[in-house]
Amino acid sequence: MPSFDVVSEVDRQEIRNAVDQAQREINTRFDFKNTGSSIDHDDLVITLRTVSEDRLDALRQVLAERLVKRGVSLKGVDYGKVEEATQNTVRQVVTIRVGIGSDKAREINRLIKDKGPKGTSSQTQGDSVRVVSKKRDDLQAVIQLLKSADLGIPLQYNNFRD
Repeated sequence: MPSFDVVSEVDRQEIRNAVDQAQREINTRFDFKNTGSSIDHDDLVITLRTVSEDRLDALRQVLAERLVKRGVSLKGVDYGKVEEATQNTVRQVVTIRVGIGSDKAREINRLIKDKGPKGTSSQTQGDSVRVVSKKRDDLQAVIQLLKSADLGIPLQYNNFRD
């Protein structure tokens, strides 16, 4: 039977490239001179450091622009609280979510069951949701349904089998 998987993944190399590009831009921009602004990257956790909250907003904007240019969706980006750091600086931790959580998987399954074509079923498999149907057109209709629904996480569709 035709099937496909709904996943929420991110290319870690693209995140690393985006952070490197943003750091290079910060080092060359005049408005970041002598602010001690930096972007530290550790897998899916990015730490922004600078002298004030308005510089932090600019830092966040530079990072977001670079992430979008590298094809990383901003739906999966969580900005933490702005914290006071040493020597009158501020810090913010940015995490990038991957995988579909159990609550989002239930929401996707319910959406497919309620609004999807008849004969289409879905089930959660770890961090992904497998969708199965007798007709290939029904699977494409489910993909369009999920794209039109705003679930708050970036979704990709892979392992399309006939």
